[in-house]
Amino acid sequence: MELRHLEYFVTVAEERHFTRAAERLLVSQSGLSAAIRALERELGAKLFVRTTRSVGLTGSGRALLSEATRTLASVRAAREAVAAVQGMLRGTLSVGTEQCIAGVHVPSLLARFRAEHPEVEIRLRQAGSVELAESVGAGRLDLAFVALCGRPPRGVRLLPLTEESLVVLCHPSHALAGGDRARWAELRGEALVDFQPDWGVRQLTDRAFAAAGVERLVALEVNDVHSLLELVEQGLGIAVVPRHFAGKPEASGLSAVPLAGGPQPVWEVSVALPAGDAAGPAARELCAYLDLPAHAHA
Repeated sequence: MELRHLEYFVTVAEERHFTRAAERLLVSQSGLSAAIRALERELGAKLFVRTTRSVGLTGSGRALLSEATRTLASVRAAREAVAAVQGMLRGTLSVGTEQCIAGVHVPSLLARFRAEHPEVEIRLRQAGSVELAESVGAGRLDLAFVALCGRPPRGVRLLPLTEESLVVLCHPSHALAGGDRARWAELRGEALVDFQPDWGVRQLTDRAFAAAGVERLVALEVNDVHSLLELVEQGLGIAVVPRHFAGKPEASGLSAVPLAGGPQPVWEVSVALPAGDAAGPAARELCAYLDLPAHAHA
């Protein structure tokens, strides 16, 4: 089985389109199709279901995708490890982050890394913490800055960065805005603005409301912090968020009220890395720039 064929297969699976995959790989579409057919013959299984508009994975294709991704990541890590021994840091560093993560300023971190290691290509992806951690475990990302609620997925280890409490963000005219504390029971029946379910903070607040015995209505579900703040600013709902969200310029006109009278959830931010010593040289170098707690080691 040729590594080139696995790379072609993964690219088609990601693009779900042969023409786009060929353009991304800088190969002819006929050559790409021939390579996929050769891989299917070798494996004795059909890997894709082709339609006039898109390409989907068969059951066999889905089974191969995770293993092919891990294999290609291991090959890349091996090449980069040899280069590192020779005093060269090169290759690709794929980083994931949830929006507005605490404990690290990702743009500044990546800018410093690029200045010191110009031979390394940096790729960045934003998503929810659950998806990011799963991508680290599958080898699609080298590391990610996440706020997971619960145990990490298989094949992933976490290095803690920081933690902070949650607050209620509301419009200054809201009834909760004038108090020193907001009790969980007071949030019953309120229209809530929150993130999509794979965000770490959403999972944390889901559990906190359940622990407090308070049923809640997520009336407005968003996938970015700025939209959440704008909706709260317009008085369309309140939000339970990490404390540092209240320090953003867009939140300057909002009231941030600490929570009391129930669970005190903590938003924990970590670096997600492959389990064991599987992190590549570039990922380990990036971690060396971080202000990690004394007990955390990359």
